[in-house]
Amino acid sequence: MGLTLVEKIAARHADGLAAGTVVRAGDFISIRPRHVMTHDNTGAVIPKFKQIGATVISDPAQPVFAIDHDIQNVTPKNLEKYAKIQAFAKEHGIDFYPAGTGISHQVMVEQGYVVPGALVVASDSHSNLYGAMAALGTPVVRTDAASIWATGVTWWQVPKVAKVVLKGKLSAGVTGKDVIIALCGLFNKDEVLNHAVEFLGDGVAHLSMGARMTIANMTTEWGALAGVFPFDEVTVNYLRSRVGAFTNPARPGTRSATSRSGYTNADIDAWWKNRSELSADADADYAIELELDLATVVPHVSGPNEVKTMVSLAEMERKHVPIQKAYLMSCVNARLEDLHDAAEVVRTRGGRVAAGVEFYLAAASAEVQAKSESAGDWKTLVDAGAIALPPGCGTCIGLGRGLVGKGEIAISATNRNFKGRMGDPDAQVYLGSPAVVAASALAGFICAPQTFSDRVAGITVRRAKSKPQADVSVEIIAGFPPSVRGRVLFIDKDNLNTDGIFAGKHTYRDDITPEEMAAVTFENYDPNFNTLYQKGDVVVGGLNFGTGSSREQAATALKFKGIPCVIASSFSETYKRNAFNNGFVVFECPELVTYLRAIPRLRDAPTTVAPEITIDYGKSTLTMDGKSFPFPPLSPAAQELIVSGGAENLVASRLRAKAQ
Repeated sequence: MGLTLVEKIAARHADGLAAGTVVRAGDFISIRPRHVMTHDNTGAVIPKFKQIGATVISDPAQPVFAIDHDIQNVTPKNLEKYAKIQAFAKEHGIDFYPAGTGISHQVMVEQGYVVPGALVVASDSHSNLYGAMAALGTPVVRTDAASIWATGVTWWQVPKVAKVVLKGKLSAGVTGKDVIIALCGLFNKDEVLNHAVEFLGDGVAHLSMGARMTIANMTTEWGALAGVFPFDEVTVNYLRSRVGAFTNPARPGTRSATSRSGYTNADIDAWWKNRSELSADADADYAIELELDLATVVPHVSGPNEVKTMVSLAEMERKHVPIQKAYLMSCVNARLEDLHDAAEVVRTRGGRVAAGVEFYLAAASAEVQAKSESAGDWKTLVDAGAIALPPGCGTCIGLGRGLVGKGEIAISATNRNFKGRMGDPDAQVYLGSPAVVAASALAGFICAPQTFSDRVAGITVRRAKSKPQADVSVEIIAGFPPSVRGRVLFIDKDNLNTDGIFAGKHTYRDDITPEEMAAVTFENYDPNFNTLYQKGDVVVGGLNFGTGSSREQAATALKFKGIPCVIASSFSETYKRNAFNNGFVVFECPELVTYLRAIPRLRDAPTTVAPEITIDYGKSTLTMDGKSFPFPPLSPAAQELIVSGGAENLVASRLRAKAQ
């Protein structure tokens, strides 16, 4: 059986594996990413780095700091934080990009840190963007970032991989943003939840690098861990266009002597020569295959306040939805071609931004803004009434000028329109392409930049047939339990969020004890849970367990309670990372959940007591009622996190051992 591109890249960056070891979806591995990017949150990672006893950066060429989130905040306190981050970067020889350079993900690509076949992680969910470069970009949490600084490595579970076949060619006026809105809206039943998505098909060749960045970026909102495009002529042409352009335009000289950014034409030639290693095998195995005919895609908007709800522009125009705010900014849609598309709408339609509408404009980077100014597009937009903001995140994450107000309606070219994200929660935000945003800003209501005929989307879904898991034998390291036995408490709930597991009102109580945390588990979901619970019970949940916020207490509270593990059909990847980073076992076994849901009495209450279960970690199987169910093996890398009590303890012990 062949390998997907994601599996190949993961193997290239796996640490501690024997040469030639094949890496498959589901495997827990130790990874050594090419780079780890942090932005304003670098200020929160630095104390974590120090808490684990680290004093030296393992590989100064690996981290990259790029300030972008709160750059409109020029208070002494925020400027002091930025100064401390820059001082830390200078002390340790780390590349640093100050406020005003641009949005971190754009900077990572522009400055040559992301190259084909690379694994690049970031403490930010939109690191998926790097997949446009035939790289594997995926998010990590802050504990991981500190661990990578200290040791160069962290753990990762290779995700299931989805194949998305893009056929045909987009019609005139249809953009990459329209494609990802269509994918989010047409496949909105968690088809790619926690998967890495590989885009293939003849339609890919017709997508520009900018369109690929947009689509890869918003695979995050689609629910995926990564979105990866193939290495082809479009990639090569983009790479060649960047050779010789790797500078820090905001403040020359801040790149360190150890920098690993940039590439040459010789590098590109070598990648192209070995492109079979940067492509999926023809017989690669995918968890699911989706297909979209690009010729059937027409512009839609997402919302309000929901990415996966897609509404046609024809319907929006019939409703005549007025707007008070419009936004053209963010890492998903503020590149040169996006600004050009918006400026062309202004030139075609003429006029100015409608009365009562504020149209905010921010480029993805200082370089993008400079090129847009040279092309005349920036002036066209500003002369029409757009309000220019510095190149950064800003309003997209609810910071800085121009937030959406109570009762207001907005159209935005950003990647998220979650309730309250861009301002007041009593507001409605729709997402659309840059051209839709510009047309709506001029009209004063949500509308299309041109007339598009409604079409039936050409889509196909093919799910992989379930394959019996081959007999496995997992090495059990010292201190890790080879088996677990206990009752099951079945929580028959999909998308159980972290507020349901550990209420927000307890999250910021710094004085709360582990015992108190254990006592309030699941109180928002089922107040009767603690009455049913007996120490040692195994919790079994549904799909996407632990979705919502990134609060680690939703995992640690269950650990403190004495629950040996949580089993679910699937987990929020952030929840899973928080669990293992805090020494708590979680794993997926959808077949077990299906079996439990077929037992009528187990659906009578939010939490029910199910039969006893026996988990054999050595064989990666569990048994209940005499029936056996396989689950993904917990490799020694995963077990080591549990035995050590979490990532911080593991890294600290490694540093002590190295010092000795």
